[in-house]
Amino acid sequence: MMFDQALDGHPGWLDLAGTAPRPLPVARWHADADDGDDVLLDACTGPTLDVGCGPGRLVAALLARNVQALGVDVSPVAVRRTTDRGGLALRRDVFDLLPGEGRWQHVLLADGNIGIGGDPAALLLRVRQLLRTGGTVVAEVETPGSGLTRGQARVRAGGEPGPWFPWAWSDADSVPADGFFRLWHRERAGRWFACWERL
Repeated sequence: MMFDQALDGHPGWLDLAGTAPRPLPVARWHADADDGDDVLLDACTGPTLDVGCGPGRLVAALLARNVQALGVDVSPVAVRRTTDRGGLALRRDVFDLLPGEGRWQHVLLADGNIGIGGDPAALLLRVRQLLRTGGTVVAEVETPGSGLTRGQARVRAGGEPGPWFPWAWSDADSVPADGFFRLWHRERAGRWFACWERL
């Protein structure tokens, strides 16, 4: 899988066509949740689905807070590392059938996962199906003024670059969040986050 080498701890970069390569925050993924992550964690008070959970730092942190949490990721390495931390995770695409459809209180899109599939509008439409009415999606977004960038991306980690796949980056104001109401938008530790409520 495209992120597996990075998930195994190798330094990596994400190339989005037409933009400068970005280093992947591999060390943060493997560490315990940090001050920036607290913005995400504090927003989750009930059953939470972590989409693109990676090695499971947020799932583990939520369980330590006695919040029910499930990670989903297409990477078998991510699922294994999450379960190794004592978390629960499924190897599943967010667009596949998932447990608890329409009943989740929160969905997390951390670490830029608003870009999954290269179409934030389609992703949030799917997230809306997963959430109960009044549930929230909490996402890590780009710096204000960055706009929305969509295109083909690839991961470079531990060797030759991987295959191209659709990805997107978006600031909070550019996220096409139809069917949601934005509750807040804030910065912590140099990272930006936003939360939308499902109408």
